[in-house]
Amino acid sequence: MSTIHAIFEDGVFRPFEPVGLPEGSEVEFEPRLVQRGGGDDNGSLARVYEILGRRFDSGESDVSARHNEHQP
Repeated sequence: MSTIHAIFEDGVFRPFEPVGLPEGSEVEFEPRLVQRGGGDDNGSLARVYEILGRRFDSGESDVSARHNEHQP
């Protein structure tokens, strides 16, 4: 049987998709929390934003004016 994704609401596990089991079937499972988006455990996203912030605050107000400067 495949993995069934569900949400726990009001004391009941409610699956996101239809489950191929007969009504009233008894099942046994071990719940495992699933991280959904925004789970930046090691701070890498914060480092990316810090680098982007430095480039944004470079003092150059019109970067597009220098577009052709380094073109061959």
